[in-house]
Amino acid sequence: MTPSLGGLLPGALILALAAPAAAQHQGHEPPAPNPPPQSAAAADPPKAPVPAVTDADRAAAFPPAMPGHAVHDRELRFQVLFDQLEWAGGDDGGPGWDNTTWIGGDVDRLWLRSEGESQGGRVESAFLDVLWGRKVSRWWDVVGGVRQDVRPGPAQTWIGGGVQGLAPYFFHLEATGYVGAHGRTLWRLEADYELLLTNRLIVEPTVEAEFHGKADPERGVGRGLSTLEGGLRLRYEIRREFAPFVGVTWARSFHGTADLARAAGEGAGSTRLAMGVRTWF
Repeated sequence: MTPSLGGLLPGALILALAAPAAAQHQGHEPPAPNPPPQSAAAADPPKAPVPAVTDADRAAAFPPAMPGHAVHDRELRFQVLFDQLEWAGGDDGGPGWDNTTWIGGDVDRLWLRSEGESQGGRVESAFLDVLWGRKVSRWWDVVGGVRQDVRPGPAQTWIGGGVQGLAPYFFHLEATGYVGAHGRTLWRLEADYELLLTNRLIVEPTVEAEFHGKADPERGVGRGLSTLEGGLRLRYEIRREFAPFVGVTWARSFHGTADLARAAGEGAGSTRLAMGVRTWF
């Protein structure tokens, strides 16, 4: 059976279109795969090893400190502080002083502490402490040395030791015990506090107490709590190193010391107005 022309035409048309596409596919070569990337180590030439650190390199990295910048704990320094250089008013008033001087470093220091007051134109009481101090904590020093009493009565020498520093809430404390001739003992406690009203206007209350283990009538001292002194001073720091002040001081004798004072025709207590300057260098 002879196929009809209408049935052959669609098949011939499909073959005619497919032949060029097959020929084109047979002549096309697949692309070659990309070569693997060359590593950076293979691309760069080998480098020389890092040279060893020399003394010259270390000296260049850590140059010596400039003059004046020595380690603080090896630097010798000092301070002279007159906490109270004042005049106390009243019929029997006169000048007085409270001085603390130290020289040394951050750990070991030589301390000189001196106090005195005068009445009626003569020195009524005065003493000097020469103490070696060593820091035992951030805020506290242990001190030990000698004390020389000039007044009242004949001069006498004590051997003493104690502690000084800042208590909690920044109370400054000095607690020192002494042993003198003939078995005499003395315990002295001093405390003060600085209350800042402004950065330059400061109120400073102070208190001092002395306890004696034995009576010493020649010097007007009884056994037990002998004297208690207090003060309240208001100062203005024109400069940190110079601050004038005004205030009031109070002192009282107790027990045997008060009896000896009355027997000598003196009062057991007194209150005075004070004015002076606090200075240091």
